[in-house]
Amino acid sequence: MKLAFLVNDVDTEIDEYTTTRLARAAARVGHETWYVGVGDVEHGSNDGLFGATARAAKWRRDDTLASFMERIKARDIERIVLDELDALVLRNESIDDLQERPWASPMGVVFGQMLAARGVTVVNDPDTLHRATSKLYLEEFPEQIRPRSLVTRDPEAIERFVDEVGHCVVKPLYGAKGRNVFMIDGPGETNLAQMTEAVLQDGYAIIQEFIDGAKDGDARIFLMDGRILERDGRPAAFRRVPTGNDPRANISTGGRSVPLEVGEAELGIVEAMGDKLVADGMFLVGIDVIGSQVVEINAESPGGFQSVERLYDIDVAETVIEALEHRASPRP
Repeated sequence: MKLAFLVNDVDTEIDEYTTTRLARAAARVGHETWYVGVGDVEHGSNDGLFGATARAAKWRRDDTLASFMERIKARDIERIVLDELDALVLRNESIDDLQERPWASPMGVVFGQMLAARGVTVVNDPDTLHRATSKLYLEEFPEQIRPRSLVTRDPEAIERFVDEVGHCVVKPLYGAKGRNVFMIDGPGETNLAQMTEAVLQDGYAIIQEFIDGAKDGDARIFLMDGRILERDGRPAAFRRVPTGNDPRANISTGGRSVPLEVGEAELGIVEAMGDKLVADGMFLVGIDVIGSQVVEINAESPGGFQSVERLYDIDVAETVIEALEHRASPRP
């Protein structure tokens, strides 16, 4: 299989992250594996093909993740034809590019859409990913598995929601890594205006009712083809626990990961979401769960495989690459 990982910028990739583990799993079994940055793609006016300046990902038996990534970054750039790929894995985070490189933000989806139309297997499905990047995508799923919420740019509407619902969380509709996520205690919150102003700087706000148990963190559960991702009978799922007084459990904000025992509540959520995720072409997603409620769907470059590997001593990236082998259509 010939596959490429489309990332924001190859030079800024981090060895510990999920994308590196996916590339390692592919290269380790002999697949022709490439890294391509969003800014490395070109469309030929003469041949009509999509080309890219890319760097090969080749695994050596004595590699660590760090040495694997170091050698990828140090490799000479080679030109490849993206039309010839069996699979393109979209791992760029468009939200990270919104501020400093707004031109780059939509291009992963655009390139993915055009290459999918040419017969390349693209995951996640770029047509759905265009809207799944937004937290509004969660509103397409059954009401019983998601908190009551409001999407708006009206500060007064946010205040009315708080007055009606009470304890809430407000955050950007397009956001990641816990940036500008605020806890609102309820009506009369003295800092509500400042919180709202900060969130609205990023565009639309989504305000959700606070779910009981949120103070203890949330669960990150990986779903592949609408089912819980597993390896050797162990589910790819863990609990993220906030540290100190910071209510955010994101690993990037200092949260720590602990084992999670998947129970009936989590299985019920997966049952309610699975068919739609499959129909939408969401090959691999991470869902964040508190109690019996999904508070976020991570469809764009979902991360956390490092926590799964550390907690359970399994490499779920191997399961993902095996599934991608079956999904990808060999090129003629």
